[in-house]
Amino acid sequence: MNAPLSPLIHLIDDDDAVRAGLALLIGTVGLRVQAWADPQEFMRSFDRQGIGAIVLDVRMPGISGLTVLDQLVAQGVDQPVIMLTGHGTVELCRRAFKSGATEFLEKPVDDEVLLEALQNAVRQHVRSRERHQADRQAREHYAQLSEREREVLGLIVEGLTNKEIGRALGLSPRTVETHRANLFAKLQVESLAHLIRHYAALAAEGDS
Repeated sequence: MNAPLSPLIHLIDDDDAVRAGLALLIGTVGLRVQAWADPQEFMRSFDRQGIGAIVLDVRMPGISGLTVLDQLVAQGVDQPVIMLTGHGTVELCRRAFKSGATEFLEKPVDDEVLLEALQNAVRQHVRSRERHQADRQAREHYAQLSEREREVLGLIVEGLTNKEIGRALGLSPRTVETHRANLFAKLQVESLAHLIRHYAALAAEGDS
């Protein structure tokens, strides 16, 4: 998967002292930090393909953190967002989570709580990207199969033996075995478990 050498945390807060202190704190656990005073500059410039997380202050001049969050979601940005506020209310918290925030923390934020939330968010993002990469590769491999190979795959996923597949499709067991070998090679899988785990959903879509 194409990704930076290490995750990058984007920190957006208009308070210079808070921004400097949080950037220093986040760096203590080995995470890279890019700090932004202007949320609009952040929106124009940050790398949406990168791995990491976003720490976003709720109240900033010009544009609120909730508005930035809404824009991130609308643009399909998948980095987890941790909201910070010095004026937390139940309604504000509810709106943040409804808009897609991963965490909602009140200032002054506890160092350990923030660091734990960030590390969990980064792990979550890495796993999400890995799943998306695996799904994309699976679809690319599936597209290489012939119509007959897709039929054989669907029946394999249903648990049929080569003989049963042959009877269902009017093929000899040897021909079924050839199709089976070809689809295993094209899909780049080495076991039946791997095949079912990655391609059962695609085979079901093909049958629908």
